[in-house]
Order: sequence, then structure tokens, then C-alpha cells
Amino acid sequence: MKEKDIILKVENVSYRYSDAEKDDYVLKNLNYTFAKGKVYAIKGKSGSGKTTLLSLISGLEKDYEGSIKFEGKELREIDLDDYRSRDIGIVFQSYNLLPHLTALENIILSMNVSKLKIDKKSEKALELMKSVGLTEKQKDRRVLRLSGGEQQRVAIARSLSYNPKIILADEPTGNLDKETENDILEILKGLAKQENKCVVIVTHSENVCNQADIIYELTSSRKTTKK
Repeated sequence: MKEKDIILKVENVSYRYSDAEKDDYVLKNLNYTFAKGKVYAIKGKSGSGKTTLLSLISGLEKDYEGSIKFEGKELREIDLDDYRSRDIGIVFQSYNLLPHLTALENIILSMNVSKLKIDKKSEKALELMKSVGLTEKQKDRRVLRLSGGEQQRVAIARSLSYNPKIILADEPTGNLDKETENDILEILKGLAKQENKCVVIVTHSENVCNQADIIYELTSSRKTTKK
């Protein structure tokens, strides 16, 4: 792994809830490195801290011990609102789309939230939809009229609307059948390999792990497996 490709570092990070006992840590002494152009799978049993780790990486949880650096800068020292709305895109298992909006409107709304100057937003949003396998006919459908796989494609397109450097996906295939899971994985792998993004996937799926470049497993011994 080349130093210039490293985009995110988790160094000696520990985390416990504010009301937890002194030594009752959800995460303890984690040391992970994430690079551009790679797909990472974070696996572990329920309660092992997978989603908590994503919350830390995304800057939603700040009261941690240790250091989390994005492009060499400590998260505590950067504007986290800008970081979350410009540098990272998040894909959820439950899609988190606004049901009263169309597929296209969900993507454009994300562009507006980023406050970046994006020309021809409708055209850009449609390009993103097509890049994840959606058609022009689907752009004006309210998201509840789309299948689960189609909604997840909209969610991925939305996460790409401001061209983030990191994609964080929390169980993005958990509600999908095997064939659709593979389709979504191909999209996520393409983002890493063709667009040089860092893709981090929290998952229970062995299929997802088998297709990742690097697996970080959260266990009591905090083992890391590299392929």
C-alpha cells in the first residue's frame, strides 16, 4: 500500500458509551488503514462495534480515544459538516431515501445539501442514475414505487452526487437477494477500481467479504485479515 493512496487512518482508537463502566469499551485499540482504490469489509458479530466504527469514521461520534485522520488531518480539527457533506458518502441498509420525492429529486437534494457548485444538477443526477444501472424512465418515480435493489441504486447514486472520496456502506445488501447483492457489489467495486474511491462496507455477508480487497474483523481479540 503506497503512502500517497492512504486516505484514512484509525490509530489506537477506543470508544465507550458515555454511561458505560470505565473499562467497558465497545471498541478497543483499533489500528486500521484505508486507501483509495480498495474495497474494505468490516465484519463481526452483532454488538462488536461495526456500526459504531462507521459512526466514528464519519465524524458522528467524537468522544473517542486515539486518533482518526482524514488525508493526514485529525477529524477533531476539521469542519465535520463539510467532511460529511463533501468528502464521504453514506449508503444505508434501509436506503434512507425521502419517500415523497422521486429518485431524481432525492439525488438533487443531496447536491443541494453539499452546498457545492454543481452545474446542470438534473443532467448530472440522471447520469449518476444511469451509472448505477437505472433508466431514464425511473427518474420520475417516487422511490416507494421502486424495488429494494432499485432503491439501493438510488441511494448509491445519491451518495455519489457530490463526488466524495470515501463511500461508507452499512449493510448495503442486507435486504437484497443474492443476484441483486452481486449487482450492488459490482457497482461498489467499480467505484473503487475505476474511480479510485475508498469503499468501506459493514457486513454480515460472506459473499461481500469474499469480494473485498481487505477484511477487518471486529472480535474480542480485534483480529485483522488481509487477502
